[in-house]
Amino acid sequence: MESGPAIFAGSAFVLFGAALLLWAAARMRLRQPVAQGVSPVASAVLSLLFGVAALGGGIWCLGYA
Repeated sequence: MESGPAIFAGSAFVLFGAALLLWAAARMRLRQPVAQGVSPVASAVLSLLFGVAALGGGIWCLGYA
């Protein structure tokens, strides 16, 4: 009964983290800003860090499901 929410949360985090990493990588490859009005390096680094954190959190949730 408790594994249902863990599977849902893990799936949501994995999907969000993967999408954020792919989007940030595509923006950096095209040499376009990741976020408007922010330093390009800072926005790229922060988006990559949050993407990896979300992906790791999702994998962690799915590991305990």
